[in-house]
Amino acid sequence: MEKRYCVQNCQINEENIILQETLFHNANGYIGIRGTLEEGCPEEFDTMRGAYINGFYDIAPMKQAEKLCNLTEDKETMLNVADTQTIIPKFSGERFSMFTGAATEYERILDMENGITVRNLKWETKDKRKVEFSITRMTSFAEKSLFTIDYQIRSDDFEGDLCVESLQKGLVKNYFNPHDPRLAGESHIHLKKKDAWVDGECSYLASETIKSGLSVVSAVSHEIYINGEKFDGAVLEYAEEEHKACVSFCIQIHPGDRVRIVKYSVFQDSVRNADCLQAARTCMKEVTEKGLDYYYSKQKEYLQKFWENSELEIKGDADLNSSVCFNMYQLLQSAGTDGCSSIAAKGLSGEGYEGHYFWDTEMFMLPYFVLTNPDIARGLLNYRYTILPQAEENAALLGHEKGALYPWRTIAGKECSGYYPSGSAQYHINADIAYAVVLYYKVTGDWKFMCEQGMEILLKTARLWLDVGNFYKGKFQINCVTGPDEYTCIVNNNYYTNAAAKYNIEQFLLLTEKFMEEKKEWDKFCSLHKLTRAELGEMKQVADAMYLPYDDELKINPQDDSFLQKPIWNLEETPKEKFPLLLHYHPLHLYRYQVCKQADTVLAHFLFPDYQSEETVKNSFLYYEKITTHDSSLSTCIFSIVASALGMREKALYYFGDSAKMDLLNTHKNTKDGIHAANMGGCYMAIVYGFAGLRIEKNALVLNPYVPEGWDGYTFRIRYQNSLLFVCVEKNACSVRLLQGDAVHIELYGEPKETIPGETVVINR
Repeated sequence: MEKRYCVQNCQINEENIILQETLFHNANGYIGIRGTLEEGCPEEFDTMRGAYINGFYDIAPMKQAEKLCNLTEDKETMLNVADTQTIIPKFSGERFSMFTGAATEYERILDMENGITVRNLKWETKDKRKVEFSITRMTSFAEKSLFTIDYQIRSDDFEGDLCVESLQKGLVKNYFNPHDPRLAGESHIHLKKKDAWVDGECSYLASETIKSGLSVVSAVSHEIYINGEKFDGAVLEYAEEEHKACVSFCIQIHPGDRVRIVKYSVFQDSVRNADCLQAARTCMKEVTEKGLDYYYSKQKEYLQKFWENSELEIKGDADLNSSVCFNMYQLLQSAGTDGCSSIAAKGLSGEGYEGHYFWDTEMFMLPYFVLTNPDIARGLLNYRYTILPQAEENAALLGHEKGALYPWRTIAGKECSGYYPSGSAQYHINADIAYAVVLYYKVTGDWKFMCEQGMEILLKTARLWLDVGNFYKGKFQINCVTGPDEYTCIVNNNYYTNAAAKYNIEQFLLLTEKFMEEKKEWDKFCSLHKLTRAELGEMKQVADAMYLPYDDELKINPQDDSFLQKPIWNLEETPKEKFPLLLHYHPLHLYRYQVCKQADTVLAHFLFPDYQSEETVKNSFLYYEKITTHDSSLSTCIFSIVASALGMREKALYYFGDSAKMDLLNTHKNTKDGIHAANMGGCYMAIVYGFAGLRIEKNALVLNPYVPEGWDGYTFRIRYQNSLLFVCVEKNACSVRLLQGDAVHIELYGEPKETIPGETVVINR
């Protein structure tokens, strides 16, 4: 697989620059740095010059039109922290800029094997003298707090003064757009200066959030080389009023001369460290002693292991293959693994959705890590466990006496959704997280995790359903909730929610049977959580009686009790410029029609296929296909998976194509705000769950693959029960080889097989 994405000689304009800021960002799950130009852009340009720390936040006001009981009045928001990217060269007083002089032979490279981004170009001054630039950036996977810039200048025929300023700015603002509900609507100052230090060649800026009381320290150190020789003539100054540190130097250069500036930036925050300053000092001392080459080597080593676990290759379509590789790499860049953070909707690539974590993580991104890098998946689930107490508090705020209700959008555990009809009302997030816990266990067999964390999550999410719903005419019904489709809100018996709640309860009850075998631990669990046999019996009654709406006339599962009573929105006659609908129509107008923003009932059919017949699933798919806009990036991938399951291969490939290149082609026109991380996870699922027909059954891994039209085949690696499998799908055959671990029971095209170390299972078709 080609692990490289490159843009060459593209038009240098405002639209391309801000898009590339997203596509070429650097992140490692802890810090994320947008791919902004070190030298900056014209002031009139709309750019998002951002550096972010996963899980680091301030509190911002949430304006409500009316002060109703327990509505969200403030929210957590991810912060743009210190800008350490700025490097400004001047050639005989002329400032380097992509927008003055002449930039030629320009290219930007995302190297996913070495974990770096590179910007190469040739530039002419106004008087036609030439210099070359090569700028390499890295956020380290070996040292998560480290960001580096390797800035190299070579004179072609320039002779004169070269002056360079390298800045560290402690006071920055977040990006905002009052016209887009996916972005912050107001500009707030979130950071204030706390202190600053200069220690030898290193500068430290400490800032503090205005309301959350958190602290962050950024530290910057430089190494400067002239023609390979260390240069010690740079001057370091701190401007207290601006809370800014500047390293500057001026030298004479001649044709052929090379100047190299290695800039180390370290970020530490009080979410993870009681003493940020000491943590920054210790880290900076270590990284400068080890040097850049050491971290380049460690970066490559880390990624080699990552790709060994998660390699996926599409044969016969190099462009599509590259897109899928890009998506998988972005997921890795986005994933918090320290238990203090998760994966934001935009990863660490931009400020869309303010750095909030949604259900996206568990339903669209976590499956990728479960099947390839389960340690990362466990870290993501660990985060949900750490905020379980806040989820219990949230349930109480909404009037529930038992159980936990996870917030719809959050960073540190507080509900940050301001519009509750399409936010807090999405109770299905509870079942989504429960589904992820069960999936992790089914794939890994990690019973230790279940005993320590997983069973408690399942219990407290399951408990909530008993309090939310009620029995009516012998069926258990759940009223006044919102499903995944945000164009239909506050409904009774949303099919997806009811099905997911049923699964949540059933899986908890099933796993209690295993837990009971460990009597001492089971008794301890029951005592700690006041769990009784009577409550278990009540849960079983609820699961058995869960109402799953069905329409006898259409032979489909209605999205909710009132959905089919509404007129159908005419999508064919809706002007293209009116999409996405949420930006052009009042919510109440949308709620009165049969129109879906995204897969809802169709998603339920993918996740819980055993709850309905294949005929019903097919009928539902065809019905909802006609009224779904796919305004959400989470939609086409699900339609692709279900189409594959139904044998609609042409449709499956069509929907997959939209999903695979969503950000690279900017099909939703908002990639500038950050990547669509969930769609990237969905793209992976569309291949592995869709085309390959992967299912995780009780005692086996099931595969029923086919090759989409236009492909020659595809291969992928997955981890199952601590074993690493290599799957090769060809037009007339499928083979599975056990690369690591013990024998694994599989079912291939309906035939039970057992993989043996060193041998390959092959079935011809």
